[in-house]
Amino acid sequence: MSTTGGNTLTPASQRSWLYKNRIKLAPWMFLLPGLIFFFIYVIAPIFQSIWISFFAWDGLGEKEWIGTANYIELIDDDRFYTSLINNVWWLVLYMLAVPVGLAIALFLNQTVTGIRLYKSLFFFPFVISQVVVGLIFTWFYNPDFGIVGIVWGWFGAQPPAILADEDLVTFGIILAGLWPQIAYCMILYLTGLNNVSPDQVEAGRLDNAKGWKMLWYVILPQLKPATFIAVVVTVIGALRSFDLIAIMTQGGPYGSSNVLAYYMFETALSEYGFRMGYGSAIATVLFLIMLVYISFFLWRMYQDERG
Repeated sequence: MSTTGGNTLTPASQRSWLYKNRIKLAPWMFLLPGLIFFFIYVIAPIFQSIWISFFAWDGLGEKEWIGTANYIELIDDDRFYTSLINNVWWLVLYMLAVPVGLAIALFLNQTVTGIRLYKSLFFFPFVISQVVVGLIFTWFYNPDFGIVGIVWGWFGAQPPAILADEDLVTFGIILAGLWPQIAYCMILYLTGLNNVSPDQVEAGRLDNAKGWKMLWYVILPQLKPATFIAVVVTVIGALRSFDLIAIMTQGGPYGSSNVLAYYMFETALSEYGFRMGYGSAIATVLFLIMLVYISFFLWRMYQDERG
């Protein structure tokens, strides 16, 4: 043991394991509170929901073990299949937000007069609540005083009642959801475009790359991280769509606009349900679908990084 300026220095061999590994442990100490809350409020409820799906339970009384009966009932549930098909439509059409968001971001990345105003207008849908979006489009679709009714009236035609039509209602709600989702993808791509290497762009110009060639071979490869996040967030948003359906139709007419998330709520928590086990089975199916999609995109990203 030695002293320096009156301070006692402990030899390295006698220092504790915590002291020797303090640099490695410091990040984990900062992450620990977040990890604890993530486990309590995300991971644990997932497994709890899966466990409850094997019971018949009203949320208050005793649980009754019924095994896979809830999942067997799903096989013969027409409303479940309607919700599943609607989720597929959401997933397919919601992906339009990615290329449209990219196109708007490319436009807004230009230096033109009034570009700040354009950015504000395109950014606006992202900052407003989904409830507000649902109310706005409910008014738009109203055949009596909405924009749809006014436009149809110009041509002397009878306006469609989109939210009351079993064949149109799902597509009308998806269109409403695309409005803020496109704005979100646009923001991701604008951030990515700010990180595009000007040296690579200049090298592409020297190789006579213009227009689509510049976009495809120079710009898009550098936007892969933004594209990955946009796709994952859009997929999750499509599969867990709930707010707009609750505001605009509440699953109607006759359950034709239901999706898995809203059907789960309707079955487990609404005044028509209190079947926690059956609702948990629906939630488990939705979770597995999301898990498959997210795992696929993560695997593709890993393969691209290795390549």
